[in-house]
Parts: sequence; structure tokens; C-alpha cells
Amino acid sequence: MDDQMERATPVHGACLCGAVQFEFTPPTLFCGHCHCSMCRRAHGAGYVTWIGVKVEQFSLTAGPDHLAAFSSSDHGKRSFCDQCGSSLFCESDSHPDVIDIVLANLHGPIDRQPQAHYYFSDRADWTVIGDELPRFGGATGTVPLAPQTPGHGGAEKHA
Repeated sequence: MDDQMERATPVHGACLCGAVQFEFTPPTLFCGHCHCSMCRRAHGAGYVTWIGVKVEQFSLTAGPDHLAAFSSSDHGKRSFCDQCGSSLFCESDSHPDVIDIVLANLHGPIDRQPQAHYYFSDRADWTVIGDELPRFGGATGTVPLAPQTPGHGGAEKHA
């Protein structure tokens, strides 16, 4: 680790009931909104905002025995609290050195704002987005989509 990371203040987070607690040391690798159907169903929401950090910057500080996992695909698993059901983390064989963390479970600010919308072409029909963040879609969720027409707020689907 470099000197800057050693001096960074840890960011803390927890599930709804507090049984599972964690912390990580910035910097984060990304912060983005995911509109894929798995995220929408797992969170019961129009989209979920994830951050990513290197696994070595992350630690569980309480409740490892309350952390349950679900294999949501052949290459990934989602972790949640077995007491309150809060979705917490996502790990993928595609990037084993990174852990994705649900932004809403953090107790304070991080080093960046959301930077983009991913899997935007898969978003829920009723989701209207009014920001001007870049939008990505397609099979990988990372193909750049055409900019939105001002005033449409993302209400129309892109293929």
C-alpha cells in the first residue's frame, strides 16, 4: 500500500439491523448505478448503486456468521444479512480482487459520486432518470448508449 492509502480514513457500513458490519479504506475503484434485472430483483428497487474496492482494502468488522450468500450466476455471488435481509456485497469470478458494496449501506461519504448508469437498456420501464450521467447497455451493460434527448429524462428504452 502507498502512504496515501495508509493515511486514508476507513469508511464504515452495516446492514439494516447492524448484525453485519464492515469497513474499507479508500480509494474506491468506481461508483455506478446498475439497472440489470438481477440487481433490481435482489434489491426490490429500480436500480442499485454500487461501489467497488480492492478486496485487500475491505474487512468485515462484525457478524461474519450472519453473512449469507446466494450464487446469482455461474460467476458471481451476492451476500446479505441472514437476520434483516439487507443486500450487502457482490463478488464475481470476473474480477476476484474486487468486492462490490451497496452504497446505501455506508455510514458516510466516499471519495466519488456515481459516475454512470450500467445495463441501462435493461432498466425497468417505469424508471425515469433525470441526470446526465453516461449510460451503458447491451449484453455486457458496458456498451455506450446514445445521449438522451433533453427533457426525456431517460423514459425511452435504448437497444
